[in-house]
Amino acid sequence: MTVTHHVRVYKSEEELPREQQLAWKIAEVATDPVEVEPEVVDMIINRIIDNASVAAASLNRGPIVAARAQALSHPVSTGGSGSSIFGLASSGAEAQQSSPEWAAWANGVAVRELDYHDTFLAAEYSHPGDNIPPILAVAQHVGTDGRALVRGIATGYEIQMDLVRSICLHKHKIDHVAHIGPSAAAGIGTLLGLDAETIYQAVGQGLHTTTATRQSRKGEISTWKAHAPAFAGKMAVEAVDRAMRGQTSPSPIYEGEDGVIAWMLDGPDASYDVPLPAKGEAKRAILDSYTKEHSAEYQAQAWIDLARKLHHERPELADPANITAIVLHTSHHTHYVIGSGANDPQKYDPQASRETLDHSIPYIFAVALQDGGWHHVDSYAPERAGRADTVALWHRITTAEDAEWTRRYHSEDPDEKAFGGRVEIELANGERIVEEIAVADAHPLGARPFARENYIAKFRLLAEPVLEPAEIERFLELVQRLPELTADEVRELNIVAAPGVIDLAAAPKGLF
Repeated sequence: MTVTHHVRVYKSEEELPREQQLAWKIAEVATDPVEVEPEVVDMIINRIIDNASVAAASLNRGPIVAARAQALSHPVSTGGSGSSIFGLASSGAEAQQSSPEWAAWANGVAVRELDYHDTFLAAEYSHPGDNIPPILAVAQHVGTDGRALVRGIATGYEIQMDLVRSICLHKHKIDHVAHIGPSAAAGIGTLLGLDAETIYQAVGQGLHTTTATRQSRKGEISTWKAHAPAFAGKMAVEAVDRAMRGQTSPSPIYEGEDGVIAWMLDGPDASYDVPLPAKGEAKRAILDSYTKEHSAEYQAQAWIDLARKLHHERPELADPANITAIVLHTSHHTHYVIGSGANDPQKYDPQASRETLDHSIPYIFAVALQDGGWHHVDSYAPERAGRADTVALWHRITTAEDAEWTRRYHSEDPDEKAFGGRVEIELANGERIVEEIAVADAHPLGARPFARENYIAKFRLLAEPVLEPAEIERFLELVQRLPELTADEVRELNIVAAPGVIDLAAAPKGLF
């Protein structure tokens, strides 16, 4: 049965034994030899496919080109065989690999760039699939098999999602990737079979080095949005390396008088109740996460589906001349983060960056209402954002917080937890349209829940323009045998671009 750990701030003169610290409790979960259940294994396979899908679609986008060039500037380190980089060969005469921390960096950026992989929303936001690149990179470098990789990923998901359930970061303007440092470090610890003391030190360093402000997701959102989780994964790899060499960490990192809770979160009088699996309890958190059918912020997924439905049922709604106002009544998070409650004028700016438009639900709803769908490239194109009728419709859309949708957003009952809301549309002729949606169509409780065939279809859709057919089939066959893969096969758990897709010589130059 899950154990709830009460976590509070301790003054320096108060005794807090190491074994009672949250970082140690996390390490104990990571060292628990409990087996990974079959349905969890299946979902881990789904999420590796999902990550590869969005990475394939990102291979020539600016942040990935730059991150890949940085990784290739760092040769394979001496402690292992190196790690693969999305798009490049993992073996043979054309192999181009990097050291694990830099491969984690490059692949983490590729996975995150399009904001198109899995999500878990609770007290905090998260994309738990961000744990996979650093854990996989280390597995490839040191030569662990598929079973060990599965165990490591199960831990990464479990720790990040349990922290997300209980500790809010964004309220204090701390970026959500601060939960990845500890979770990826713990997952790598499980992968390598490290002892609790080493993992404890790595978890502390993983957190200490990854706390940063939320400005990366505010105003004119920059390319750092894609880099931020990759940086956390890279820091986790380095934290594990230091801990394995006997180096220690700030302690207690969560509970200390000058620690994260006291000075970055709810303050010296704060406390949190963090749920973690009991000894011998299976790590099942991944089953509570959900992926994206559309390349947009998760809280926009259900709204895209509702707009798509309205587009087909009421095509006149696409013409701004027919609309007086559209109000999306939704949760606190949606209103204040991607809605008009953010008070970011950039969310209504046709010249805004792709990253900013991705975090503008008024823009997303307008385009989906006009187009009847969403495309990971076309829906963000400058000419699409600048279309006069779109801008007119877009500027008629606002959001409002609704207490009931906020309650459902935070509900611990999976049957009522929701990320949608109610739309109220006032037409120029006086008619009023009211519709609502609770969860995205692809959500486990949605109209068309994602299953293995949907993950494979998403992979084919995004990979076909950049991978050869034989490479698509090779990857899909390999990943679906994940628990039985040998160490050599784990090293091939990568996607290789078709000839001519990637031009390494065109990459921007930097310091390295």
